Amino acid sequence: MNFFKYLKDQWSLIVGWVFFILLTIFVMWLAPNITVDWATIAYLALIEGVFLLFFLLVSYLSKRRWWAKLSNLQKISPLQNYLDGGHTEEEKLVEAYINQLIREHQEVMQEAITNQQDQKDYIDSWVHEIKVPVAASELLLRSIEFDIDDQKYTLLENELSKIDEYVEQVLYYARLDSFSRDYLIQEYSIKSIIQPVIRSQANYFIQKKIRYEVIGEDQTILTDSKWVAFIFKQILSNAIKYTPDEGEIKLLIEKTPKGVNFSVKDSGIGIPKEDVGRIFDKGFTGANGRLSKTHSTGLGLYLAKNLAEKLGITLTVDSIEGEGTTMTLFFPILSFYQEER
Repeated sequence: MNFFKYLKDQWSLIVGWVFFILLTIFVMWLAPNITVDWATIAYLALIEGVFLLFFLLVSYLSKRRWWAKLSNLQKISPLQNYLDGGHTEEEKLVEAYINQLIREHQEVMQEAITNQQDQKDYIDSWVHEIKVPVAASELLLRSIEFDIDDQKYTLLENELSKIDEYVEQVLYYARLDSFSRDYLIQEYSIKSIIQPVIRSQANYFIQKKIRYEVIGEDQTILTDSKWVAFIFKQILSNAIKYTPDEGEIKLLIEKTPKGVNFSVKDSGIGIPKEDVGRIFDKGFTGANGRLSKTHSTGLGLYLAKNLAEKLGITLTVDSIEGEGTTMTLFFPILSFYQEER
């Protein structure tokens, strides 16, 4: 706070000083044996003004150190450092109040972090536990494959597949914050990552009679295969979901001087122009998600975008409504030492 701002805050003291000068003039005017001499009054006002200015300056200099300490709290984390150094009773009172707020905030934050960690641990445990009955259900379904109608078998298989996909989304969503403790960066070929995912979606390709084609030579990328496979699965699942029967999905691999582009291009319904900028928002389903017969959680692309950013991958979208959508993953050329090669 500069001196002029300080003077602005001391307006009541300055008004009091002006009132005191006027009161002095009024008393001199009332006294019968005192002649009002304007030169004397001006001299008196000057002396009192000098004393007032001196008082304000000393007060400002004594408080400036305290204000500087408060201002420094804005540059560092104010909720991680306690305030100290107060000398006057007013400063000590403010200091005690601020420190009490910091302590209460830290207690609340610690409790929230503990609860969040407990919740994450529970979700991880729940996901691993639920996978057991899901896998058992798939085995039971295969054991009665020839005992039930083919259509019912297919429907049951699809529903179990959806359950497994949603369970995976929950697991990866819970691990977003702990990503740095759950990845392994190695060199992988793109086709070795995407082929198992394609096989896992084989039923949907067959049921909807969707053709797919992998175009381009296989390329080696430095990444985490598990997380990239999950990202690709979310993109491919969306492409299948919004591509009509007998449609086509092309998987394009292209090497560039700066890296590798891997694109998923479908011949689906496309994304409305007003929704393109929001498809990566959490929970956003858009017009397609609301009007389509297929259910959408709005989490798949949100997770794909966030996980891609954590891996240093750029995920972009290009879509024309009624013609199709292209999702592109760009893998920059990296080495184990983060150097271009």
